[in-house]
Amino acid sequence: MKTYVAKEHEIQKKWYLIDAKNKIVGRLATQIAMRLRGKHQPIFTPHADTGDFIIVINADKVVLTGKKWDDKNYYRYSGYIGGLKTTSAKKVLEKKPEDILRFAVKGMLPKNTLGRRQLKKLKIYAGSQHPHAAQQAEKLEI
Repeated sequence: MKTYVAKEHEIQKKWYLIDAKNKIVGRLATQIAMRLRGKHQPIFTPHADTGDFIIVINADKVVLTGKKWDDKNYYRYSGYIGGLKTTSAKKVLEKKPEDILRFAVKGMLPKNTLGRRQLKKLKIYAGSQHPHAAQQAEKLEI
């Protein structure tokens, strides 16, 4: 008996809708990353994109535990001397709340072209409205 290797063009990708209201960021991000990669399916293949599409609404209502709103920092580096910029989680929530969840999921995906393609299947919205009604996403409870 040979090992089954999934091919990307044969896989039916589903759309799921997740409400992030009052959910802890890290615990939510692990479940999202698992579904984006396709690890929840028995046909998971590490080198192929077997995951599903995820729509996250209410990303501005996620929860960080402890004192992370003040203590957690996000960094970006311009490449120049002294070009390290630091932003606290509270400021990221005010300016662009989708990025808190996007950065958490991105860190859990592979650091290669496959991981970047899988991250594009994640659609995050701060409010409760999203433009993907035509995909008829099924609600996923996490």
